[in-house]
Amino acid sequence: MIGILGAMDIELEALLSDMEDKKEEKVSGFSFFTGTLAGRSVVIAKCGIGKVAAGICAQTMILRYAPALLLHTGVAGTLTSALSVTDVAIGERAVQHDMDTSALGDPVGLISGINKIYFEADEKAAALFLAIAKEDGINALCGTVASGDQFICDKTVKDRIVQNFGAIACEMEGGAVAHAAYLNGTPFIILRAISDSADGSSHMDYQTFLPLAAAQSYKMVKKFIERY
Repeated sequence: MIGILGAMDIELEALLSDMEDKKEEKVSGFSFFTGTLAGRSVVIAKCGIGKVAAGICAQTMILRYAPALLLHTGVAGTLTSALSVTDVAIGERAVQHDMDTSALGDPVGLISGINKIYFEADEKAAALFLAIAKEDGINALCGTVASGDQFICDKTVKDRIVQNFGAIACEMEGGAVAHAAYLNGTPFIILRAISDSADGSSHMDYQTFLPLAAAQSYKMVKKFIERY
């Protein structure tokens, strides 16, 4: 079984519409939908926005359904000139950019207790997503996806995230999903279609391009499910 998580309805509605033999179960306040997609067994849940919600949902999914892979999908802001709106960031590793105990002498981004900054994604899944993008003529880049509990719309903040972590995209949930996956020994992958520029114009980009970015993500996830 593959577990699929997204923060918003628009990121999951097409996948849910395509599911067969769909059943809903509510656990810990989340609705989990089980069934088949492209002939494969899947469980899909909307985790909500932010790291806490995403982490709780991911942990609940792992404990209840034991997926062989967690796939976190949706949209993100770009942190690189190599990715524009509707291009795709493949998160081969994740970081929580707002985790900061540097005043105590720690590196920025270090997760206390497990002493990790980066969570490495499943290499097979990352390679498959990259291959799908190339087949479909989609501009895609593998790299670090940075997560934090803020919508990035300031160039200064954007530049700081890039300087600290070399990230290619920023969003609000993937790092928490990766954190839960790591603690449970569950492979994960993050796929994010670019919806905005993560700078002073990002709030306008986001509203305009969110549906297009979500549709791009959906097409790639569907093919991924068929082949993984």
